[in-house]
Amino acid sequence: MSIDPEALARARSRGPFVRVVVAEVRGSAPREPGAAMLVWPDRVEGTIGGGRLEYEAIARARATHAPRLERIALGPAMGQCCGGAVALAYEPSAGFAALEPGWHARPLDGGAQMPMSVRRALARARDRGERPAMLIDGWLIEEVARTPDELWIWGAGHVGRALVNVLSPLPDLRICWADTDAARFPESLPDPVTQLIAENPADLVSLAPVTARHLILTYSHALDLELCHRLLTRGFAACGLIGSATKWARFRHRLRDLGHTDAQILRIACPIGDPTLGKAPQAIAISVGAALLRDLCASRADQAAAREERTA
Repeated sequence: MSIDPEALARARSRGPFVRVVVAEVRGSAPREPGAAMLVWPDRVEGTIGGGRLEYEAIARARATHAPRLERIALGPAMGQCCGGAVALAYEPSAGFAALEPGWHARPLDGGAQMPMSVRRALARARDRGERPAMLIDGWLIEEVARTPDELWIWGAGHVGRALVNVLSPLPDLRICWADTDAARFPESLPDPVTQLIAENPADLVSLAPVTARHLILTYSHALDLELCHRLLTRGFAACGLIGSATKWARFRHRLRDLGHTDAQILRIACPIGDPTLGKAPQAIAISVGAALLRDLCASRADQAAAREERTA
């Protein structure tokens, strides 16, 4: 598990909270180290396993005003049958104001001087890629989440809505969702989704980083073509276009006329999804989501291997 600065910033916008994280587990426990929940005075997001442990932790979080560590034997203290023990870290949201990429270590017992054991663990993580224990000598160590991958979904029709429903819960993914009018979107959007509105959505292409992935599925073939043209001109990590083989053949011809080479044009995947699974929006969304997830996992694995090679 890792700390997501953007998710914490969104959570802070809804008021001060306390983050409760499972810092250490001995024996059997409801959740693994890194499982976390956010506790506000009136609501909770996430879970550390439910039951009496979570119930008590929520109450203690609401009375917490400074970072602290609590060790709990689940059997004797909580009457749970797990039989193990956990260490819970409680951290008020004010402590997450500034998080730099990499490993983030901070004290839970009030000690300001970083122990040598923590320094060594951080050095091994940085120099050798060794993942440190979360809890060392009263200090909590977590990795700050990587910058999310960016996905642009062009079109808020049935397939666009199904895609957002399927993809928005995925971690490390930021979604920008574009269309011509607010009325085309649902009344509420999930947290990781940014709504973008323009009379001509193709004018928004300049806002997308060249590392973004794109899915084009608007109500208009003319708009789809313009988006393909502008994205090929700007650059992208990956791009998919909804449509038939006939539509794609016409688009390839028109994109050649606009000056794009065959090699460039074939970077756009069309059609998207697995046609054997059907044309229902949910079926398209599931198959497109699976392909996207495979691509993201492969890309992240390549990046991790490159980082390890640089530090070897």
